Amino acid sequence: MTAGQPASPPAPARAHGHHRATPWPEARALAVLAGTAARAAVERPAVRVPLGRALGRTLAEPLRALTDLPSFDSSAMDGWAVAGPGPWTVREEAVLAGHAGAAALAPGQAVRIATGARVPAGATAVIRTEHSRTEEPYDESSRTQAPRTEESRTEGPDTRKSPAETGAVLLYPLREVVTGQDIRPRGQECRAGDELLPAGSPVGPSVLGLAAAAGYDELVVAPRPRVEVLVLGDELLAEGLPHEGLIRDALGPMLGPWLTALGAEVLATRRIRDDAEALYTAVTTSAADLVVTTGGTASGPVDHVHPVLDKAGATLLVDGVKVRPGHPMLLARLDAGRHLVGLPGNPLAAVSGLLTLAAPLLAALAAPPPEPPAAAPATASAASAPNPSPTRATPSDVPTPSDVPAPSASRAPLRDPVQGHPYDTRLVPVVHRDGLVVPLRYNGPAMLRGIAAADAMAVVPPGGAEPGQRLELLALPRPTEPPFAQGACFT
Repeated sequence: MTAGQPASPPAPARAHGHHRATPWPEARALAVLAGTAARAAVERPAVRVPLGRALGRTLAEPLRALTDLPSFDSSAMDGWAVAGPGPWTVREEAVLAGHAGAAALAPGQAVRIATGARVPAGATAVIRTEHSRTEEPYDESSRTQAPRTEESRTEGPDTRKSPAETGAVLLYPLREVVTGQDIRPRGQECRAGDELLPAGSPVGPSVLGLAAAAGYDELVVAPRPRVEVLVLGDELLAEGLPHEGLIRDALGPMLGPWLTALGAEVLATRRIRDDAEALYTAVTTSAADLVVTTGGTASGPVDHVHPVLDKAGATLLVDGVKVRPGHPMLLARLDAGRHLVGLPGNPLAAVSGLLTLAAPLLAALAAPPPEPPAAAPATASAASAPNPSPTRATPSDVPTPSDVPAPSASRAPLRDPVQGHPYDTRLVPVVHRDGLVVPLRYNGPAMLRGIAAADAMAVVPPGGAEPGQRLELLALPRPTEPPFAQGACFT
């Protein structure tokens, strides 16, 4: 070991082909540390991407206004731009948004103006259409004089020329006119060079709109961690119905989009047969920051992940986790900036490994620390009786804070739907109903039916949970917002 170089953590011991499993919270913490160390070890330069590809990224530098906003004095309403006190003589032209501004207004003049149009020089206010009236020129046969308003009434005789004499249309206000009303002054929102958002801000739809308004065509964002998925197994079909001992690959179609939702750039999803040399070549030549494998993490005759890691000189950081499902998962450091997460081959167990190890590692690798988890009280069916059963994560809708009531006063122990496992933590698919998390059926390690209907995995701690006990929730990717966030009610 070179002087000054930190010692590598010892590899978890393995005896007779069995894992010395890491407690679930510790495994998550080790994944965060691994991502943080990799980020510090390898400089990943920021990238410049078009606005259309920046959604979900993170700003790598402050967002500064490239222009004043608004960049000119503009009308906030459809109506009339006026100069000085009224009534005003109406000019014939109109000022429209996106067109050259009108000539300057002289005192006593008005011009029709549209919302967003440049306010002519000399204008002192904009009067909304509904707050004004116009008076057309009289017929020559008419001798009625134009009405006088409170705003135009002065002491002494009325010396104004009538519309009949000028041939002009007059504009009258229907309420008091205040200087500057309904004019958006240049720089009202910001001045060129102002910092609009700091570096590290997530890029959502509103940030894209702000960036476009401020003059940006591209944004400088933090690079996404690069991930390659290796789907292992001779028994997997890419298409068609299962037959003759072959099964459909459920993880290949799922993991890439899931990792993308976690903020990764998925370089490829590749199928690798049960061939140790092919796996070794794929792992050691991958350009990814994180290699994710599926299956092969146990000690079966074709489980090649451990031997390949040994041959590649990798350091095992996590070799099994005290969680059900998914306990044979692992985390290994390939070199200073690259890691491998080995997921179990069963679909729900693989999801458990993804949430336990890959998600926190990617969050740390992308720089921002992981968000604190949500929590919600458990129903009786979600918790377990006081026994050594593992904590389980169940698919669930993640409630907003206002959706989470105070814990129930009931302390009756709850039944554990899974008995007899010597692991510490259970991850259970759940839904959110009336402020509680309710576990879903079909939550066996090889099943996806439960999690397909869920929005989160509930983390049931060792010994189970009691009614009203708040459970940590691990969010799942959503194509849309949850129904309860849109005002719908669960029954």
